[in-house]
Amino acid sequence: MPIYEFECEGCGARFEELVAAGASAPACPECGQARARRLMSGVSPPGRQPRGAAVRSDESRRREREAARVDRIAESRKKRAAGESVRPAPKKGTG
Repeated sequence: MPIYEFECEGCGARFEELVAAGASAPACPECGQARARRLMSGVSPPGRQPRGAAVRSDESRRREREAARVDRIAESRKKRAAGESVRPAPKKGTG
């Protein structure tokens, strides 16, 4: 059931109500009159979410990064258990 916006013709109060399509207008919650008219309200746009192949590739890249991270953690744990240094070797200067 959709939520409709109504305006009371008696007191002018605006309210929203969950009403079945085709049902009569509900009574006004302010004054109790049954003379409420349904207003035309704009449709709210959906949240902006990317769609298509780019999303799938982003998801697969995210999974690959997570898998690589898990592998690095497992490798460093193995090195620590063996007593090796976990830090990467220093880079050689080209200068």
